[in-house]
Amino acid sequence: MSDLIRIGMIGLDTSHCAAFAGILHDSEQPWHVAGGQIVAAVPGGSEAFSLSRNRVAGFTAELRAQYGVRLVDDIETLVVQVDAILLESVDGRQHLEQFRRAAVGKPVFIDKPFATTTAEAREIIRIAEHTGTPLMSCSSLRYAAGIDNLISDPAEKVQSCEAFGPMPILEDYPGLFWYGIHSAEMLFAFMGTGCARVRRMSTRDIEIVIGEWRDGQAGVMRGTRLEQNDFGCVVHTNAGTRLALAAQTPPHYYTLLTQVMAFFRSGISPVPIEETFEIVSFLEAAERSQLEAGLAVNIG
Repeated sequence: MSDLIRIGMIGLDTSHCAAFAGILHDSEQPWHVAGGQIVAAVPGGSEAFSLSRNRVAGFTAELRAQYGVRLVDDIETLVVQVDAILLESVDGRQHLEQFRRAAVGKPVFIDKPFATTTAEAREIIRIAEHTGTPLMSCSSLRYAAGIDNLISDPAEKVQSCEAFGPMPILEDYPGLFWYGIHSAEMLFAFMGTGCARVRRMSTRDIEIVIGEWRDGQAGVMRGTRLEQNDFGCVVHTNAGTRLALAAQTPPHYYTLLTQVMAFFRSGISPVPIEETFEIVSFLEAAERSQLEAGLAVNIG
């Protein structure tokens, strides 16, 4: 791979596309990340999701006019022209089929959510292993200032965590996978894998998801539909309680993109794929728990 990484983008239907392009292309802005440019893109779009079909034309026009991104007809054409891929399609239900076509051994970052079912997540991972395609996926909140550096001592042992943030529920998108993914990412960043059971309670304004870990620990994801829009964590450790809100400076997209660019160069994801898979399982189990009146559902 050359010093300048040629990046292809799949799915021009989210604000992430313009944000990433600005950070990569505009060397005058304070949060510029050097070393990569988006050279080609497939606009994509999902007719099943209003926040995709109503926005793809606008973001496509912006990427072309402001950043000179070349549009190509299909994913197969895209992958031969680039060194790495940002799979940005806002409808996570498209990710499996798009990744199937993009998995040619070049690093792929799949923006949140990785998938919306465990079956799809498992198949994406299988394809990545079969094709030797390096794979990374996470929410930008995982690396937000205040969250990423909340615990600085690696010897400090996390005993429990509550992660919280806004959690709107959309009519044409699978439940907690829209905004719940952000709080779930923060939760698992501190708790790690090993969640065995999940239960969910919902009111008009609040979602509470409780995960029981196999070692006896517990993690809580709390979502709100109130006026406050802060993301944050309360983490209990053997050394005390740590709490923080996700800071807006530096921008979340900047802190995420520094990690993604390092992944593109190394082919090694900083987020274990087992953790990414379990986050999908956690959210899927929370959906099942709601259907079963809040009963605990085993993660499988």
